Amino acid sequence: MKPSNQSNADDRAVSPVIGVILMVAITVILAAVIGTFVLGLGDQLGDTAPQASFSVDNVELNESAPSDVNVSITKTGGQDLDPSQITVSIDGTRSGTVADGSGLTDTWQSGTTADIGPIGSGYGSDDTVEVRLIHDPSGNAIFEDTATVS
Repeated sequence: MKPSNQSNADDRAVSPVIGVILMVAITVILAAVIGTFVLGLGDQLGDTAPQASFSVDNVELNESAPSDVNVSITKTGGQDLDPSQITVSIDGTRSGTVADGSGLTDTWQSGTTADIGPIGSGYGSDDTVEVRLIHDPSGNAIFEDTATVS
């Protein structure tokens, strides 16, 4: 029988092992958080694209510049948008913001149509164009559709 004032060696080893594991876990978590912000990834966390829906109502040739097109896009739902932060792209070529091309300077709300143009170059009647709206702060496309020039 062992004396009551003598503790078991196995009991004493548990506490230091748990302590070391906790210190390693805390160090790894702190390193991940600090590394995220040092590498600049923390700045990008807030730049998410807004959720909105649109429809291309009309793509027609511009009267004063016949090879350019005018595009009518209606915002059909989702978050209100700042038109100066939405870039219009036709067939992969960026053509300025919605505010520049349409004169829409207030918040772009659902039910509002932006008539944008003239845009592009070298289009003819019955050509198919790809219309894309890009949210500049996040760099993400928030709308993409194809339409036929009328």
